[in-house]
Amino acid sequence: MAYASRFLSRSKQLQGSLGVLQQHHAIPVRAFAKEAARPAFKGDEMLKGVFTEIKNKFQAAVDILRKEKITLDPQDPAAVKQYANVMKTIRQKADMFSESQRIKYDIENETKEIPDARAYLLKLKDIRTRRGLTDELGAEAMMFEALEKVEKDIKKPLLRSDKKGMDLLVAEFEKGNKKLGIRKEDLPKYEENLELSIAKAQLDELKSDALEAMESQKKKEEFKDEEMPDVKSLDIRNFI
Repeated sequence: MAYASRFLSRSKQLQGSLGVLQQHHAIPVRAFAKEAARPAFKGDEMLKGVFTEIKNKFQAAVDILRKEKITLDPQDPAAVKQYANVMKTIRQKADMFSESQRIKYDIENETKEIPDARAYLLKLKDIRTRRGLTDELGAEAMMFEALEKVEKDIKKPLLRSDKKGMDLLVAEFEKGNKKLGIRKEDLPKYEENLELSIAKAQLDELKSDALEAMESQKKKEEFKDEEMPDVKSLDIRNFI
């Protein structure tokens, strides 16, 4: 069970989504503690409902992990894809964001009050860095170059409310995307690759945790003569 707890805690999408839910509703744990002769309030049922929803989503995730086989081998594309599919199923059952959906949510919420295009692009860069994403194609540099060109043409900073100027910027983006080989119809593929890269990173982290736990066990007297199993042979379902 201890290993299962580590597995669940290391699942960033599960942990993060549950954390967001808890923070969003601002529910302290003590709100659910039993209190003697405490009068009932209307809000009690609402809090109870929110707590039950979070608990049910967490249980749904555990139930899926009890059924699905996960191989701790981040170098095996099949194992990575299987893990990504398991996490996708968990998100769907628990009504959680995927990484691409989370990024879209962050962009929409963190940029809605930004008036100028340059600050907008800088915020996009901040979100990308914060989420640990790499810009392998150089799209970010291309966007800033496009902005420089447009602002030079209009001879002033570009505001997002400037429809004509923003149309020019979008046109420059489209030219840059064409050079980089980025097509709108390929966006689903990019999203899938993003989820696979995240799944690989999480599997690598889980593998490291498992190896660390086994090394720790091996140092104990009662296990010193036992041969540690190959981490890829571990079946997480046996620990939940």
